[in-house]
Amino acid sequence: MKGRMRRCGTDGTYTLAERCPTCGRPTASAHPPRFSPEDRYGRYRRLVS
Repeated sequence: MKGRMRRCGTDGTYTLAERCPTCGRPTASAHPPRFSPEDRYGRYRRLVS
């Protein structure tokens, strides 16, 4: 387990675990991706979101 904060997309619980302690579903990183001005695919990633 890493020391990065994670968030459950279903109920919004913040945790350090890979699975939500409340509902048991997988969690995702609560941090945004690192910004880089040389990001070649940033335009396409923003179109998908």
